[in-house]
Amino acid sequence: MAQKAKEDWDQTREELERSRQKIQSALKAAKERSKKNSNLEDDIDTKYNQLQTLGIKLLEILKETGTDQQRDWIHHTERLCQLLIPLEGSLPFMSSSEEREIRRKDLVYRQKSMMDLTRIISRKLLFEGKHNQAVPAAIQSLRFSIDVHGLNSVNLVPSYLILGEASIGLGKLSQADEYLAQAEWTVLKALDATDENKSNLYRNIGLLHAAKGDYENALRMLAEDIYHASKAWGTADIHVAGGYFQMANVFFRQNKMDVADSLYSQVTDTWFDFLHEAVQRKTSSPSNTNLLGPNSKEAQTESRPLNEAQESEAVQMLNAILDMREQSPKQSFASISKICHTLSMLYFILDDIPRAQDFGKKAVVASERSPSSTEVMAVTNFLQLSSDGSAIKA
Repeated sequence: MAQKAKEDWDQTREELERSRQKIQSALKAAKERSKKNSNLEDDIDTKYNQLQTLGIKLLEILKETGTDQQRDWIHHTERLCQLLIPLEGSLPFMSSSEEREIRRKDLVYRQKSMMDLTRIISRKLLFEGKHNQAVPAAIQSLRFSIDVHGLNSVNLVPSYLILGEASIGLGKLSQADEYLAQAEWTVLKALDATDENKSNLYRNIGLLHAAKGDYENALRMLAEDIYHASKAWGTADIHVAGGYFQMANVFFRQNKMDVADSLYSQVTDTWFDFLHEAVQRKTSSPSNTNLLGPNSKEAQTESRPLNEAQESEAVQMLNAILDMREQSPKQSFASISKICHTLSMLYFILDDIPRAQDFGKKAVVASERSPSSTEVMAVTNFLQLSSDGSAIKA
């Protein structure tokens, strides 16, 4: 096991070094191309130059935050580098109109890809508490969204919401008000606004009211969030858990501990049930018999039941509940055991086996201190590694 861990760490360091080299190379090449500035009379070249300039700025932001030293950022930085290579050129037999159409399609593809990627990056920075860095990434996402969808599209709303949430995190509530007002206007005006759009909107407006100390309106908006999330995904889905978590935080601030505790437990139960099923699927899949994770990036991506935003949200949310449980003057060891067991399964799904084992052991210790807890056997089974390391049973 120790030898395997060393080999994995060596592989991780090699991947990080390759990623850093790609970033350095891409930055240098992109800066040189931007100085040449191609043909500014060509609108396609002009727009590509703008895309390239924004991409350079984002790469520099990511370098400043140290993401080139983090394994879970490698895919994003490499993808960003790929989008900064020159547009497709012409072939000898190709007419100017044909060449222009190929370059136009390539540009649109780059703009859409940058829209999605900058949104993922800004959301990830936000969940990591890097609000200052999330803002420029989200602004880029908004710019690319406007390029692709126009000024009044509901597809702009996710970027407005990230900007609003980042502004709340920075304490700039009036700025957050403006972003969320724009998002609300867009959603209310759009005929194709979904329950998902409305759920995300009302959650962020609820967070703004809570930041202002207006808990009544915060709870009202969070109730709207839960209603629309339940319509979109069902009442027991993890998408709904985020609204209950924020609602619990509001009751916690109001010192209504019984209500907050009940809601935190509901959030924990929702994630526990989801992760329990995910672990069972992962361990029963023939392609995932290696405990330390799949052997390829493709297999790893396919095996994960959560997207990156959900992974970051789950880590943030469940660790916050654990902190609250451990700091409570009236500790419930049964509740601590349950949340530790849940975190153990989460980190297993994320292929972070050391953390999965650490939280599993904490769950056992807490469970043994609670006569009413039923977690001991379940967590022990989860932690039981077979001699060939082929499965963990939840």
